[in-house]
Amino acid sequence: MKKVLLGLGLFAASFAMAQKVGVKAGGNLASISENDTKSKFGFYAGAYFNAPLTDKLSIQPEVLYSLQGAKSDVAGANATLNTGYVNVPVMLQYNLAEGFFVEAGPQFGFLTSAKMKATVAGYTGEVDVKDTMNSFDFGIGLGAGYFITPKLSVNARYTAGITDIAKDNSGDAVRNNVFQFGLGYTIN
Repeated sequence: MKKVLLGLGLFAASFAMAQKVGVKAGGNLASISENDTKSKFGFYAGAYFNAPLTDKLSIQPEVLYSLQGAKSDVAGANATLNTGYVNVPVMLQYNLAEGFFVEAGPQFGFLTSAKMKATVAGYTGEVDVKDTMNSFDFGIGLGAGYFITPKLSVNARYTAGITDIAKDNSGDAVRNNVFQFGLGYTIN
């Protein structure tokens, strides 16, 4: 609960200082650090608030809904883990040149859904696995972007998971890894 309040507090404080408010959306290429898994496509969408700290440096907290997970093909069985997160990245952005920026910062993730869909010997089934996963995920994001116009931007970001997403895991940690590519639109 303290982590949720911290994330919301950072978000609210940044909103109060925000000079730019916008929306963003795009595609995810998500995976987990489990050996026998492959990446899967998903999407993300949400809002951001950008508050300048100096003429080159700003802080940008975001609230994004993100579909993540992974795929696996083992011994003739196809399985897909579909997870939904409300992610709150807090990115520190540095403007390199006119329109270009780089960013880095922590991301606080809150699990909203987790389902495993599997096909074995022609039979398909789906099961809710949310109870087997930790409800909080922490990661570090690195990215870059470019403002095509003063209001429209394109961006790419990689977020590496730090925490183990599997609850009661006695083996190697299972972490989220997500590459995002999308568009942002500044409203004001």
